[in-house]
Amino acid sequence: MMVGGIDIVTLGATLMVASTPVLLAATGELVAEKAGVLNLGVEGMMIMGAMGGFAAAVTTGSPVAGFVAGALAGAALALLFGVLTQVFLSNQTATGLALTLFGLGLSALFGKGYEGVRPPPTGKVPFGPLADLPVVGPILFGHDWVVYLSLGLVAAVWGFLKYSRLGLVLRAVGENAGAAHALGYRVVGVRIAALVFGGALAGLGGAYLSLVRVPQWTEGMTAGAGWIALAIVVFASWRAERVLIGAYLFGGITALQLQLQAAGYAIPVHFLSMAPYVITIIALVILSVLHRRGAQAAPADLGRSFHAAR
Repeated sequence: MMVGGIDIVTLGATLMVASTPVLLAATGELVAEKAGVLNLGVEGMMIMGAMGGFAAAVTTGSPVAGFVAGALAGAALALLFGVLTQVFLSNQTATGLALTLFGLGLSALFGKGYEGVRPPPTGKVPFGPLADLPVVGPILFGHDWVVYLSLGLVAAVWGFLKYSRLGLVLRAVGENAGAAHALGYRVVGVRIAALVFGGALAGLGGAYLSLVRVPQWTEGMTAGAGWIALAIVVFASWRAERVLIGAYLFGGITALQLQLQAAGYAIPVHFLSMAPYVITIIALVILSVLHRRGAQAAPADLGRSFHAAR
């Protein structure tokens, strides 16, 4: 199905793949911020996940091992961030920026030996006749398991935050850590657990970039995806269902600019490449204008350090 020289079916299928890395990272960051922690190290966790996942997949020949290793790499960096900010009470903003630089440098160092190597392929989920349906089949039923896992995780996080007791505790810690502590909840433990979960998803998103989206290892290949994930959480007003919309909006624009290049539109390639980021910024500005007089959507204690003895 062609519209203006653009294959709509290919565009829809590419959209889902392009959205998956930022959807995973944004979903994890949403949980961390709901617990009151501002983690600006998402970019570093994604690039470490991309490097760790790629190395493990190439070494073992198993893409599943690569995704697990990517998630563990992101979780390890998030745990370091949690210890520094929640135990030693270092500044969250400065620590997050430092860990992003640390992740970018460390991944570049260890990734030198993997440049030009192809990872093992990640197979698609066999949906049988559903994959052969016209239009809908290639768009919805022609992807690998990580795409469907990312959608399932959004639904799980939404249900967890809205209906579960642990989700209520996590939101209470993010809204008023002092009150949550007075009620007997372990604020530091909850926040570190939320950070580790968020880091694991960021690492998984990074591994998806290097194993499926590209697929190859290239220094700095996340190219700001971690920062986009942070912006999507704000765009979503800290709601899981809106994170899905924001990630797919970004992924759709990314897929569209690739289709426009392939269709030969006379638009400078640099403008097309920066389009997803520009649209994200515009969306954030519009959202800020619309809500400048409304209720504060962010958790009240977001970015604030907590110490039980104070």
